[in-house]
Amino acid sequence: MLATVAHFHDPQSAELIGLLGIDCLWIDLEHQPLGMNQLENMTRAARVSDMDVMARPARGEFMRMARLLEAGASIIMYPRCESAEEAAQIVRAGKFPPLGVRGMFTASPDNPYCMTPLTDYLRQANEETVLLAQIESPHAVTQARAIAEVEGIDMLFFGPGDFSMMAGVPGQFDSDVVRGAMAETALQALAAGKRFGTLVTNLAQARRALDLGASIVAYGGDLHFVRQAVIDMKRDFSELGIVFGATATGIPGEAAV
Repeated sequence: MLATVAHFHDPQSAELIGLLGIDCLWIDLEHQPLGMNQLENMTRAARVSDMDVMARPARGEFMRMARLLEAGASIIMYPRCESAEEAAQIVRAGKFPPLGVRGMFTASPDNPYCMTPLTDYLRQANEETVLLAQIESPHAVTQARAIAEVEGIDMLFFGPGDFSMMAGVPGQFDSDVVRGAMAETALQALAAGKRFGTLVTNLAQARRALDLGASIVAYGGDLHFVRQAVIDMKRDFSELGIVFGATATGIPGEAAV
């Protein structure tokens, strides 16, 4: 599965990405000033093409997870999970009984809109909702197997951005310490019978992740794609003698979520 990030809070962007055949749209509420109404409209647009929506709350926002699912997200990405105990809280908030204690609200896109019989809805939601724990620190890597073994956790997702920062090599995704941590996370996830995913910034990293058994790789985002298209346009038209005004001192390098 290939995912990409929604930086633009725009249903049209979400719809376009889905219509172009991308498997999954990552909508981030950990860092972005995004409201629930905006997320709901974006997930509605994503459903035009049956694209999955992966929504990320901030760490500790367990009560928000049900609202993200009710708005139409099918995958919950929980950031900075550090222990099996914290992973168990993810399951409690994201799954209906008997796995968890998620509250019931059927008049939502998740049901959809009371059209699925209650018992079928509760069963299908528990079976089809994907709960993903992010491994983003050196300590979390040591706890990866215990986190993956929590019933109801479906996947470990290695976050190279925050991990590289905490490991003292910010942004160096190809460093030995980051590559080793990603490999260890993948190994422990698969050994526990769970899936593994990660963020990549180039094709070489994507190949490495897939070789490690990744089920999902996240690459780029709508903002990055538009930025690169404008950079390419400026380069091409500069050859015709057109001069562009500059509002930035330079072009930033690869960006990570």
